[in-house]
Amino acid sequence: MTYRSISTRFTLGSLALAVSLGAQAVTDEDILNDHATVDDVVTYGMGLQGQRYSGLEILNSENVQSLQPVWAFSFGGEKMRGQESQPIVKDGVMYVTASYSRAYAIDARTGEEIWQYDARLPDGIMPCCDVVNRGGALYDDLFIFGTLDAKLVALNKDTGKVVWVKQVADYQEGYSITAAPIVINGKLITGVSGGEFGIVGKVEAYDPRTGDLLWTRPTVEGHMGYVYRDGEAVENGISGGEAGLTWPGDMWETGGAATWLGGTYDPDTDTLFFGTGNPAPWNSHLRPGDNLFSSSRLAIDPNDGSIKWHFQTTPNDGWDYDGVNELVSFDYEQNGELVRAAATADRNGFFYVLDRTDGSFIRGFPFVDEISWAEGLDDQGRPIYTEGGRPGDPAATEDDKGEPVLARPAFLGGKNWMPMAYNQGTGLFYVPSNEWAMDIWNEPVSYKRGAAYLGAGFTIKPANEEFIGVLRAIDPSTGEEVWRHENRAPLWGGVMTTAGNLVFTGTPEGYLKAFDARTGEELYRFNTGSGVVGTPITWEMDGEQYVSVASGWGGAVPLWGGEVAKVVKNFNQGGMLWTFKLPNGEAAL
Repeated sequence: MTYRSISTRFTLGSLALAVSLGAQAVTDEDILNDHATVDDVVTYGMGLQGQRYSGLEILNSENVQSLQPVWAFSFGGEKMRGQESQPIVKDGVMYVTASYSRAYAIDARTGEEIWQYDARLPDGIMPCCDVVNRGGALYDDLFIFGTLDAKLVALNKDTGKVVWVKQVADYQEGYSITAAPIVINGKLITGVSGGEFGIVGKVEAYDPRTGDLLWTRPTVEGHMGYVYRDGEAVENGISGGEAGLTWPGDMWETGGAATWLGGTYDPDTDTLFFGTGNPAPWNSHLRPGDNLFSSSRLAIDPNDGSIKWHFQTTPNDGWDYDGVNELVSFDYEQNGELVRAAATADRNGFFYVLDRTDGSFIRGFPFVDEISWAEGLDDQGRPIYTEGGRPGDPAATEDDKGEPVLARPAFLGGKNWMPMAYNQGTGLFYVPSNEWAMDIWNEPVSYKRGAAYLGAGFTIKPANEEFIGVLRAIDPSTGEEVWRHENRAPLWGGVMTTAGNLVFTGTPEGYLKAFDARTGEELYRFNTGSGVVGTPITWEMDGEQYVSVASGWGGAVPLWGGEVAKVVKNFNQGGMLWTFKLPNGEAAL
């Protein structure tokens, strides 16, 4: 078996620079307050709640047209594919991951590389949806991220030297890690990918300083979680955790429900929020029942991994709609009372607002133009299925293919992994979404360790001729689409918003764009040279506001996109990190 190289590269000069720039340890307080600070970004989501909102307004809708690149950093070599990372910044040092499980520390003022780490990846890795990595976590003097062979790697943030490596799961069974971990009250929390291979999803907590496992919480009903005390495993709680309660036979043993996007955290209720992916296999006729806890949002106690509540968006999912999309905490007033809410835009095409204290359903509404598989939601938020909207049972036919259906949205979702943003000033969510459909049919399938476990075939197609991607501004209190911006190619990058009345996102055509947060008017665009499928950030340094975003086309669309892939077939791959600011003195004008 051949391996990619494992190395950390740095020079004596860059080491001295790292020590001088990055000497401050990252504390629990830094992490909890990340959403309220502007001089750094130390968490994935620009705050544990995942709002991706900055209070900065040095850069605003009046001057953003003057935004200019100040440096660009190449990820280098032939290792391209999708660059879906969100950078983080602390004390003038930027930390970013790249495809093929690489990590970098960069001088945020100059773009000079401080160190680079390349993970050692076996040839047998099985990522379903490109070799992406979405980011890492800072804690104490460590930078920690996950790898495509399902490991956690902790590096000294100043030197890039390996401090510890932990095997989270067996990549030969189909496990991998692509999401950024988060740190909550001294616990490093991670999920896993692999739902297309019949793995069992889980959320786990580790000691960030040592890599020791603290608790594990499987996300398929019937698999029990454990807390580790003095080296002993002690069972922790689960809601409705009987084996086979909502699964037939032993299907729960390979039930999927991967936690592949990572989580958010609400400090008001001391609760982790994780989404879970599709049940396995895709052929829903093989597993009648709700199939908990797949295609759900889970509220988890970060202290022991027990489940506080769950909300399932697509029971008995038969379209691969998953339920992993981020659950974002926000507050609003209704009838003079404060509502502690959380919102999510699901792949199934519905936008949900929940009470984050108990998971109760407040409201839900479509955020895409058309939904075919469900007629709507009932008063508990459960879908009202469309008659004939589910792919047919192959056992009911004389051949090995069930009756196909045209489903909308396609399984890549009304919104996929790409994170939305919430602006505290406008009260709006900014949702990167797509309009596409699919022909989908079911097929017989049986589980085999490490093999694809689908039992379905599909072809994705654009829903109309003019556009696929739509950036939407949505009022969560009414369901109103306040404005939209249509894009020919699918949107596959994240969104960031600011108090300066701005919304930033990127496009597969290569543009970083800025919009007026209230009207949707496009105010700025810059071509980065490759498709933008990363998530932008902003921060203040030396009295100036900076914006950074990774550029590099890839991800699931060109791999799984069917007829949609024809729209993007000529887009160039890349691997660059761009950083922008206003010209000197421009902000004062």
